[in-house]
Amino acid sequence: MRQAEITEAVERTATLVDEHYVFPDLAGRLATLLTDNLAAGRYATAADPRALGELVTADLQSLNGDLHLRLKYHEEALPERDEHPDDDRIVRLAADTMGGVGRVQRLDGNVGLLEIRPLLFPPPLAGDQMTAAMRLLAGTDALLLDLRENVGGSPDGVALLCGWFFDEPTLLHTTYDRAGRPVRQSWSAAYVPVPTYDATKPVYVLTSGRTFSGGEELAYDLQQSGRATVVGERTGGGAHPRIGFRAHAHLEVTVPVARPVHPVTGTNWEGTGVLPDIESPAADALDVAHRAALSRLDVPAPVTAVAA
Repeated sequence: MRQAEITEAVERTATLVDEHYVFPDLAGRLATLLTDNLAAGRYATAADPRALGELVTADLQSLNGDLHLRLKYHEEALPERDEHPDDDRIVRLAADTMGGVGRVQRLDGNVGLLEIRPLLFPPPLAGDQMTAAMRLLAGTDALLLDLRENVGGSPDGVALLCGWFFDEPTLLHTTYDRAGRPVRQSWSAAYVPVPTYDATKPVYVLTSGRTFSGGEELAYDLQQSGRATVVGERTGGGAHPRIGFRAHAHLEVTVPVARPVHPVTGTNWEGTGVLPDIESPAADALDVAHRAALSRLDVPAPVTAVAA
């Protein structure tokens, strides 16, 4: 990369972080860190945008480990518009992955399985697919939600899914801006097109160390509300909603701009991840959860374990 490109991208990143990051005190310190490192020549050796993104991201995450705060490389050129440069990619990805419905299956013992990956998409992109999946699973006696390969998504997508698991609208979290003001409440959907999943039916959420952001939110909301048991590994620990800005043709600054607070815990899963109720290697979580569901239903476990 030319030095002028590097300077422009780093200076814009520093400005955006300073103006928008959810923690204003850290925002100023991070902006100073980037500009000081730029002046010291830390980024001068970046041969391409990917390398620059990795260097800047390491610095952005050096103070508090916020994994949503980064200078993200995109192989395809980003559109010229400023905010949310990956919107078009999300639309295409939703279409290519059936709205995130990776797998719907009835397992032994009338236990349902719904795998959601790679993202929990907004309802306009995935509501029909999720509704179809829940319609198929309505008659099962227990449900496994597989989020092991879910790396994020939309809070509205989370709210839609939660609408199936609560008998009435339930407060999931309140979002606070960088000034500490409540700006939004997220509630489980008040209406879903097919019957809700009866509150007496057990629900298990499968997680891995790769489960992140929106996937973590779904696991956390169901767990902390007492509606689901989490099985698997501690998740990645990214709670803060973020927005994206174009800093270069191939670099997006992603900046967390708010923090969710759960009404039960008074906090969220930032940095800590969602802790499983039943710890298990991710590869074994499906088998472990299935056996737990069968035990809860008082159904004999199959001789052969379910393949992950």
